[in-house]
Amino acid sequence: MNILFVGDVFGSAGRRIVREHLPHVMESNAVDLLVINGENAAGGFGITPGIAEELFDLGAHVITTGNHIWDKKEIFEYMSVPEGSHGRGRRVLRPANYAVGTPGFGIYQGELPAGQQYAVINLQGRVFMSSCDDPFRKIRELLDKTSAKVILVDVHGEASSEKMALGWYLDGRVTAVLGTHTHVPTADERILHNGTAFQTDVGMSGPFDSVIGVETELVVQRFLTGMPGKFEAAKANPKMCATLIECDGGSGRASRIRRIMLGE
Repeated sequence: MNILFVGDVFGSAGRRIVREHLPHVMESNAVDLLVINGENAAGGFGITPGIAEELFDLGAHVITTGNHIWDKKEIFEYMSVPEGSHGRGRRVLRPANYAVGTPGFGIYQGELPAGQQYAVINLQGRVFMSSCDDPFRKIRELLDKTSAKVILVDVHGEASSEKMALGWYLDGRVTAVLGTHTHVPTADERILHNGTAFQTDVGMSGPFDSVIGVETELVVQRFLTGMPGKFEAAKANPKMCATLIECDGGSGRASRIRRIMLGE
């Protein structure tokens, strides 16, 4: 079974480069399950129902997010669907360790046309991030209720150490632990000792000539002056960053992981 995870889609440039490359990457690698992190897809800050629909139309089975999920208020209603629903709104996740009562869900369990069951779990780190529940204890709770063998975990976090610790903590319990949020792909992809694929950060699908997606000059001025200003999504030199995982559908154990970066 082949799983493709596309890293943080950032703004219109990110959506464009993903539209350009995703079809041939999916076909050439016989991808069975596609997961896309879309939390920055709307101008670099949040996601709208229309953009979620666009990503689903490209073939996404599940869309994960992170700390910018609430930046576009129209997503609230789209994600407020019943627990047992398999509609598109149910398949947009927010971090599972957010406070009880927030819209949406942090886990989705589905079944592919061939009958393969899978689960996708979205977590957010706590180090240098806004307050949320403990991701370690939350995922232990979720795994106790999860019947799927193939399980992909998106850890949206700032600290490499926290994401690595979650990888080792979940080694052998899930198929893959993939980091998002920092927008810079790391060169540490590997299969951990007990069969879990891991990468500290998949990277950003968006404008490479930028400061993690934002127009360079705006960020430089912020550092030089300390003055506030509106950040705008850059557009130049977009790249699609993704990670491809091969696993056994019966056991959920990963056998191969490969990072991908494609541009214009």
